Amino acid sequence: MYKPLADEIRPKSLDDVVGQQHILGPNGMLRRIVESGKIPNMIFYGPSGTGKTTVARIIAEKTNRTLRKLNATTAGIADIKQIISELDTLLTPGGVLLYLDEIQYFNKKQQQSLLEFIEDGRITLIASTTENPFFCVFGAVLSRSTVFEFKPVSAADAKIAAARAVALLNEREGESVRFDDEVLGYIAASCGGDVRKAMNALELLFSAAPAQGEITLDDAKAITQRSAMRYDRDGDEHFDCLSALMKSLRGSDPDAAMHYLARLLEAGDLIGACRRILCSASEDIGLAYPQAVPVVKACVDSALQLGLPEARLPLAEACIFLATLPKSNSACMAIDAALADVRAGHVGSIPRELQNVHADGAGFEREQGYLYPHDFALHWVKQQYLPDELAGRRYYEYGDNKTEQAAKRYWEEIKT
Repeated sequence: MYKPLADEIRPKSLDDVVGQQHILGPNGMLRRIVESGKIPNMIFYGPSGTGKTTVARIIAEKTNRTLRKLNATTAGIADIKQIISELDTLLTPGGVLLYLDEIQYFNKKQQQSLLEFIEDGRITLIASTTENPFFCVFGAVLSRSTVFEFKPVSAADAKIAAARAVALLNEREGESVRFDDEVLGYIAASCGGDVRKAMNALELLFSAAPAQGEITLDDAKAITQRSAMRYDRDGDEHFDCLSALMKSLRGSDPDAAMHYLARLLEAGDLIGACRRILCSASEDIGLAYPQAVPVVKACVDSALQLGLPEARLPLAEACIFLATLPKSNSACMAIDAALADVRAGHVGSIPRELQNVHADGAGFEREQGYLYPHDFALHWVKQQYLPDELAGRRYYEYGDNKTEQAAKRYWEEIKT
């Protein structure tokens, strides 16, 4: 019976797991917990192909508990009830270690059905998820579990696994197909931190190789096209990439901005990139260069009209433009401060001078007292605009860029 290489080569001990040294290294917390034999409820969080299932299996073998596995994409309440029915029977003398893969697909009711049993210890839960558990795991389950984050496997670690896989493939097939160091390095780097991807690529390359032949770099490139992309339009990778783009623009790093824009466009996320670029023009450049908004808007409009792949050109211009401009978040800080007051109930009555002159209605008109600034020298006159309760409150502080400082000097001369 055919067995996928990724499953056949799965490590049997923690020493053979590649990557995750931050939790599985000699002094890693997860390793120390496993070696103690006292296994708590745990949630493994991280992208696919990073060893979550492998580590859960190793843990199961080191305990005296019966292992049960469920995948939340296909399992339901009936499957949970079946496991519960086995508790306190000869089938599960030491309790159950439940490995629940993709827990984010269980709804609140399904997750709650486990609470009683993980609380009294009859079920030890090890759940895995590719999405942030603080968003997708029910709070009561999360509070009874320890979260361990699995990170993408580095190219150097993936290369170790790839070399191990080549040896296994040659031994299994009785052949001596050669993968030189450059080819293995390319496959390891192209898997995007997902060891399973690397194993699948190696297996395909091996099946297409001539007997006693050699796999070339061109062969590896053909089989790993776009495989390094790790992107989920509704998951963490989506929001992380968008966040990284905007923070790179804010941090004035045009090279990083190009990198994250490329990742978004390669994944086809034109709309997400456009929204963040537009937002950065107002949030991060703001009044330091007010013309950034119309310039970037023109670039975004061009990109949306052109579509991919041509859209990359105006968006690249917009990103480099924003990343190299002076920065100011004074407008952002001002509106956020004003919103905080409004939400806290600090509003007060609008001064009579600013009210709609027609609001009183016929037969109930009063002198409004509004002073029209354009009737005065330099188009300004001292007048209270904020409600009495907020008189003197300051939300806007001039930024330290030349544009806002010039405006500051202008108004200081007029108002003093």
